[in-house]
Amino acid sequence: MFENLQPAPADKILALIGLYRADPRPDKVDLGVGVYRDRDGKTPVMRAVREAEKRLLQGQDTKTYLGLAGDTAFNAAMARLVFGPAADLTRIRAAQAPGGSGALRLVAELLKKTRTDAMVWLSDPTWPNHMPVMRAAGLQTREYPYFDAASGAVRFDDMLNALRTANPGDVVLLHGCCHNPTGANLDISQWAAIADLVVERGLLPFVDIAYQGFGEGLDADAAGLRLLAAKVPEMVVASSCSKNFAVYRDRVGAALIMAKDGAQADLAMGQMLSAARAMYSMPPDHGAAAVRIVLEDPALRSDWEAELEEMRLRMLRLRVQFAEALRRQSNSDRFDFVASHRGMFSRLGLSEAQVERLRAEHAIYMVGDSRINVAGLPEDGMDALAKAIVSVLD
Repeated sequence: MFENLQPAPADKILALIGLYRADPRPDKVDLGVGVYRDRDGKTPVMRAVREAEKRLLQGQDTKTYLGLAGDTAFNAAMARLVFGPAADLTRIRAAQAPGGSGALRLVAELLKKTRTDAMVWLSDPTWPNHMPVMRAAGLQTREYPYFDAASGAVRFDDMLNALRTANPGDVVLLHGCCHNPTGANLDISQWAAIADLVVERGLLPFVDIAYQGFGEGLDADAAGLRLLAAKVPEMVVASSCSKNFAVYRDRVGAALIMAKDGAQADLAMGQMLSAARAMYSMPPDHGAAAVRIVLEDPALRSDWEAELEEMRLRMLRLRVQFAEALRRQSNSDRFDFVASHRGMFSRLGLSEAQVERLRAEHAIYMVGDSRINVAGLPEDGMDALAKAIVSVLD
């Protein structure tokens, strides 16, 4: 049977990790991997999470199943974190999921049950896994213009014009903050315009918020999502704790539904949990339990927010330093947009050939579309990095 299979397409980021590890050059720079790294190149366990895990191990007396929705207290805490303290929680339901990807797939399965012929509109570009996840659930996809590589800005007018052609019932997937892979984000007035458009056209917003707290701050990063929630009758959200709690391998996420009323929310939740039962049944508990302990304990939450803010401010400093180094080395403002972008990523606007030259000639690794991980920038080697990038420009 298996002899009929063709090789699966290689994951470009995983392939890049392999090339980096095999490179013997001591001065190599990894800007490709999608995890936060500190000054020493490590991805540490956050202080509050480590303390929460200690409490969990001391107090947990069973490993029995929690149910299809997972940790219900975690779900309630995530609904408050995402939608804010003023949200009408009677209309909101949440299910713990195996990471942000699991949350995306869980919502996609729900959409397939409720809107079988709906089109899911994705930004161009978007996170590479968005399209495979939607298509694996049997959903159709289209793209809307989003990023202008020349200016590093959002093509907002083009985005609106494209979405005006969407049919009622279509789904618009939006990055809640810290757009991956570009780092170019919508401002609050643009979120308001999108909210008006989706109401006018009868579209369903689907917000993927995977980096809450990495951009402008926990509440500011959710401001666009919360504005939508105040205006639209219904929406769906996929939230990830991988980055802002640094629990990457523990796979902690939440799929959230906001319906017109509690009765419809319950119906949708039942269908979503039915999909979970068919895919993985129960979500893993450990990471979500640790996150729940942090969010429920005032002292731990305060420490978590403080460390998260340290991470956010460090990335902002790195952005400014990198943009300044690129300005010095190129004697131009071509890369100034890097300083104004937010989140863990920016796309530099280099060609694949230029990216390949950086790897071959300078041991600098980034994704082929020139997406860089800002947290991987070398604090003591900005000018050398900028000089290498300028050297491959046409």
